[in-house]
Amino acid sequence: MFEGPVAPTNNQFHLTFELTRGLTDNFELAGYLVLAHRPGHETLDYVAWRVRPRVSVPKEWHWPVDVSMSLEFGFPRKVYEENSVTLEMRPIIEEKFGRFQLDVIPVVGRALKGPGTSEGWDFEPGVRFGYELNKKLDLSLEYYGSTGPIGDFLPSDEQVHQFFPGGDLKITENIVWNFGIGVGVTEAGNRLVYKSRIGILFGKSK
Repeated sequence: MFEGPVAPTNNQFHLTFELTRGLTDNFELAGYLVLAHRPGHETLDYVAWRVRPRVSVPKEWHWPVDVSMSLEFGFPRKVYEENSVTLEMRPIIEEKFGRFQLDVIPVVGRALKGPGTSEGWDFEPGVRFGYELNKKLDLSLEYYGSTGPIGDFLPSDEQVHQFFPGGDLKITENIVWNFGIGVGVTEAGNRLVYKSRIGILFGKSK
């Protein structure tokens, strides 16, 4: 059932193409093309395009953790998002402990154009806990949430909380396959999500 002009997410298949270019050691720029297939449609739909600059703290600063910040500007179609321009601020805090790695991603986002502009900033926390099983495979548990506007959080049963057990398989030195199965623990949002991502590094890493 549609929620206003927005199509239901149940049984949707999403396909995203992302191209990222490192411009300096501490700055990169990425662009996304997002497509989707909905039940009752024979072909893929155009969903949105996005652009994301990201800056990281230089290693020479010797901070105790790795820190970066990205800004993601989205330009979705109304059938997938009622706001035509969106912004996400995505700080990423990373730390390694031997074979273990912890990533904390406290995302805040808002609408820049559309009916949601008056709602302010939403809080969408994310956490990833990874373990390097061997040189080819990292196992992980990821968490993604959506709690509603900052200062006026939604009731707990209306918040989204999803857990994704999965991993990263290094197929070759330059190709990594990320996979996972997400389980929602509230009635809000999707209760079961399958995700897969192929990352290909072009050129030689330093």
